Amino acid sequence: MQALPDSLCYLNGEYARLCDAKISVLDRGFIFGDGVYEVIPVYGKRLFRFQQHLSRLERSLSKVRIRNPHTETEWLERIRRLVEEHAERADAPDQLVYLQVTRGVALRDHVMPEGVEPTVFMMVSTLKPVSAEQRRQGVACVSARDFRWQRGDIKSTSLLGNVLARQIAADAGVAETILFRDGCLTEASASNVWIVHEGAVLGAPKSEHVLEGIRYSLIAELCEELGIGFNLRPIAETEVNAADEILLSSAAKEVLPVTRLDGEPVGHGAGKGKPGPIYARLYEAYQRAKAEQSI
Repeated sequence: MQALPDSLCYLNGEYARLCDAKISVLDRGFIFGDGVYEVIPVYGKRLFRFQQHLSRLERSLSKVRIRNPHTETEWLERIRRLVEEHAERADAPDQLVYLQVTRGVALRDHVMPEGVEPTVFMMVSTLKPVSAEQRRQGVACVSARDFRWQRGDIKSTSLLGNVLARQIAADAGVAETILFRDGCLTEASASNVWIVHEGAVLGAPKSEHVLEGIRYSLIAELCEELGIGFNLRPIAETEVNAADEILLSSAAKEVLPVTRLDGEPVGHGAGKGKPGPIYARLYEAYQRAKAEQSI
């Protein structure tokens, strides 16, 4: 059994060591997975696209009818304290902030209780960058049917479906599981998925089946900056299999090339099975954005 880290965390107005933090067994996040969360990357102790993450948190809270317990200023103050403390203790200026809001503590009943105070939890971990070898060679993925629930647009703590999907990739010794629903691309177990077709970047349309990753708007902005075509539309599984490039995006992965899918190399011609030129341009632009869009 791994020892719990002793880094500082935040729980319901108090700061404590992570190994000492406790919640009630009747917390609805524990009983039902009745809560939402966000993961915010931090570069050089500066939060990347903080307002966009907070806006998505507000959207998720609104969709599950949980009151946002803090103002933007309050969230920022609490997060900055954790970031500063972790940076000093772990000598890690690049971090991931995990924040979670559950409906709170109540007697077990499926009906949403009234007058319950939300449970707020936050912790910080060191951001482990993608290895240079993975960026140079790309990563392998497998595909599977998207068997998760119908509300992927909510960043819910109820992640059992994602856990099962991610384990498919782990069992196969690859990086991710790319998911398809009714023959069309949705996302991966813990990433958004993009394909490159005839020089343009394509992504699944925003819907209840797809989490609108923060990189949805970021990739669109970078493509506009670089003069790369960008479109969100239904993408058939056959199009993914025939794509010139396949990319993953997430807070930790940033943007990452997929060079093998279900054991087959991605792409065509001399670049088959190798990271492609669109990935290279997006990754370079992403690094500039990190410096320009962090607070």
